[in-house]
Amino acid sequence: MRKKYKALVLFAVIAALVVSNCLAPLTIAGAARSEKVLILATTTSTKDTGLLDYLLPIFKKKTGITVKSIAVGSGQALTMGQRGDADVLLVHSPAQEKTFMSKGYGKTRKDVMYNYFVIIGPKNDPAKVKTAPDALTAFKRIAAAKAKFVSRGDNSGTNTKELGFWKAAGATPSGSWYMKTGQGMAATIRIANEKNAYTLTDEGTYLVQKKSISLELLLKKTKDLKNQYGVITVNPAKHSFVNYNGAVRFSDFLTSREGQRLIGSYGTKKYGKTLFVPNAKK
Repeated sequence: MRKKYKALVLFAVIAALVVSNCLAPLTIAGAARSEKVLILATTTSTKDTGLLDYLLPIFKKKTGITVKSIAVGSGQALTMGQRGDADVLLVHSPAQEKTFMSKGYGKTRKDVMYNYFVIIGPKNDPAKVKTAPDALTAFKRIAAAKAKFVSRGDNSGTNTKELGFWKAAGATPSGSWYMKTGQGMAATIRIANEKNAYTLTDEGTYLVQKKSISLELLLKKTKDLKNQYGVITVNPAKHSFVNYNGAVRFSDFLTSREGQRLIGSYGTKKYGKTLFVPNAKK
């Protein structure tokens, strides 16, 4: 009887260990994240311009929260938020953001800042972009001339904006004059420079790269080139393990009077102008 009892106890212990080991990965994956760590998925321009390196230490000093940023295209950042792989997003793709919010993946979205996309290209400007009244006309001229154009091709906010111009222009870019990099903005600018080609970029990243390239700024500040950035908290109703409280504090920081002042002053000494214009609603 005693042997039978010991055997039952041993079986119960082994079963418990097996169940525990099997469930461990699920527990880790579904566990609430530390409130002292925040995962930020963001577009590459906020990293390439140095804005994150400027803001995140200040946010940590105020809150004690360490922000781990992942710089990808806005499309990929939104996909990360959809999967719950990030707690908060800083992106610039209004149409994709609207879809994200309508499907309930985001809890809140706030405007943070804007700058402008610009078109840069070769000095001899074979497509006459410099004299175009707006970006749509510039894209029509580039397509008509089959002038070399380098695209990010990565479903980013910039890439989405570019594809919108091609569609509105009634053009389907392809062939030897059109190249996709699949890389971030700074890398795409450098490749366009090597190819002596046109590309669409945000102005902030262009200003950072300006001294190291020979391409010229050909079109800027037309109404259709405005580039709006927004901060989105991932909805805890979709992913209960996200650091929602930390995401709210980060969103509030960016849109606070202090956060807006910091954004508006960034880059003025080094580049002669601010790289991002704060425009959070009061």
